Amino acid sequence: MTTQTDPTAYEPSAEDDGVGDALAASTTDASLARTIARSQEIEREIDQDPGKFRVLTGDRPTGNLHLGHYFGTLRNRVLLQQRGVETFILIADYQVIADRDGVGPIRERVYSLLADYLAAGLDPEKTTIFTHSSVPALNQLMLPFLSLVTDSELRRNPTVKAEFEATGGRPMSGLLLTYPVHQAADILFCKANLVPVGKDQVPHLEQARVIARRFDERYGRADASTPVFPAPEPLLSEATNLLGTDGTKMSKSKGNTIELGMDADTTAKVLKKAVTDADRNITYDPANRPEVSNLVLLAALASDRDPHEIAAEIGDGGGGTLKKVVTEAINEHFAPIRARRAELSSDPAYLEQILARGNARANEIANATLDEVRTAMQMTY
Repeated sequence: MTTQTDPTAYEPSAEDDGVGDALAASTTDASLARTIARSQEIEREIDQDPGKFRVLTGDRPTGNLHLGHYFGTLRNRVLLQQRGVETFILIADYQVIADRDGVGPIRERVYSLLADYLAAGLDPEKTTIFTHSSVPALNQLMLPFLSLVTDSELRRNPTVKAEFEATGGRPMSGLLLTYPVHQAADILFCKANLVPVGKDQVPHLEQARVIARRFDERYGRADASTPVFPAPEPLLSEATNLLGTDGTKMSKSKGNTIELGMDADTTAKVLKKAVTDADRNITYDPANRPEVSNLVLLAALASDRDPHEIAAEIGDGGGGTLKKVVTEAINEHFAPIRARRAELSSDPAYLEQILARGNARANEIANATLDEVRTAMQMTY
């Protein structure tokens, strides 16, 4: 995305008779095409000069990470780190209460998430891992940011709509309504200029871009030569969409996942119950055989091979052979990660030290950013 656009700039009226919808679709397609082109350009720029980028991404600690998280995002974060991009990983503990009454065993989940990160290869010497609730200055950015958005904009925001639909019709909390503003604070507090997203998540980043632009227009700058906040750009990732073992969307709440911390025997038991179909001949055909193809894809991802090749090797071996192949591939791939995770989990003092260090680094940056914000707003006393 190379231009700053206001997502509320065009609203089709009832009199459009479909013309507005067509125009909106055309605009969306053109915007996506620009985003794809710019993302490819960014990839080349990372190879040339990774130091010009700072990435912010993260997760809500609502449960243990599973294979969908690993192959969908976590492995990509490790690759960005290895390429030399400065990375900030947020454990979004405050966002857990956006749409629910309590946080659950939050401390346990935060440290479980941290253990998953480190076991998967995130290096705390290169990557800053921190929690929402430990960075007061980040959250204080919510106040000026809220002055830059309207109630109607928030209610139309795709992030709010998606999160509200996931609540099952609960009354919307103020925190959920302002969720996109909190996301903007997460991204902008550290002046991240790159956020890894899938194609369907690009609109979610637009609120942070709008807030960065509006802050500059309304409140000005601490340094006349540059805006306080950069306009963050999306880095498109071809996130792998994996189904759960029951053939539906992989979700912690459905109990259809394989967690990173599962041992080999538990993994085998879970996969033994995985859904397949009646055709013994194994093929990789996601459109017509989603459950079978999902298992083939898991084996391919875990062994770094082509799924068509794996399916051809299994042939008419049926679901039993397929599950055996998948189990072996996953257990082999994750054996060192699981061993490292067990080692980390047995040393809570080390995990606390790593998180404290990440929180200290995040606070240092957030405080400096808040000072700039106060200067720009002429609120230094």
